Formats: sequence, structure tokens, C-alpha cells
Amino acid sequence: MAHEYGKKGEELIYWDAKEQAIVANWIDVEDHWFEPPAMKLILEMVIKPKNGLAPDQGVVAEAEAKLGHVLDVYETQLSKFKYLASDKYTIVDVIHLPNLQSLMGMPAKELIESRPRVRAWCSEILARPAWAKVLEMKHKAQAYAAS
Repeated sequence: MAHEYGKKGEELIYWDAKEQAIVANWIDVEDHWFEPPAMKLILEMVIKPKNGLAPDQGVVAEAEAKLGHVLDVYETQLSKFKYLASDKYTIVDVIHLPNLQSLMGMPAKELIESRPRVRAWCSEILARPAWAKVLEMKHKAQAYAAS
């Protein structure tokens, strides 16, 4: 995706092996540490209630604790760089967008908002024009499906 859609001057990946290794490391962090508790929270707090089921508060508490630890690491990393992998917006930031969007619409957003650097990073990447376009397309698709 990054190779295909990155723009000249705004590449989402690096060609330098060391810089790309850093990006790959943060992709792994998102995949193995951020996404699992984020998805548990989304399942418990969004999907289950939409299907008439009550959230399991024990699962919610455990997922919030795990996500909080990850966000503490992010807060430290974001004290060094504007974005997670560097001072450049990369694919690492892109892959966080769907889960961040969901988390910001639920009580778990306090986990993000209570960490100033994470809050600023999240606000900035969620406000990017390309993400707004994705959300617009999603809303149009949902409206079409509902009609």
C-alpha cells in the first residue's frame, strides 16, 4: 500500500534499510501490542451492545490496562518524534487509524486523551484529509447499504 500510494515527497515508507527496520518494528508493535486490546475494547463496547449483548467488564478492564501500557510506550516514543517511527508520517501511523477512530468514539478515549503526546498525535492523524475522505466513503457506503 505504501509503495503504491505514497506520493513523492510524502512517502509512507523509507528506502533506507535502517529507517525501514524502525518502521517495521513499529508495525509489529501495532500488530501485536496495540491492536489486540483495542479490538477487545471495540468488541466489548461497540459490537456486543449493537447485537444486544452486555460487555464483559472483566475483559474491558483487562484490555484497558493492556492498552494503557502500550500507550505509555507511545507517549515516550512521541516525546522523541512527531510520529511513532520518526518525524515523518509513515505507514505505521496509517495502520492505527481505524482502531483509533473507533476508540475515540467510546469511553476508552480517556486512555488516549490522558496522554498529551498520544492525544496530539491521534488528533493530528485523524484530522488528515485522506482519512476524512476514507470516512466519507464509508458513510456513503453505509447509507447506500441501508437504502
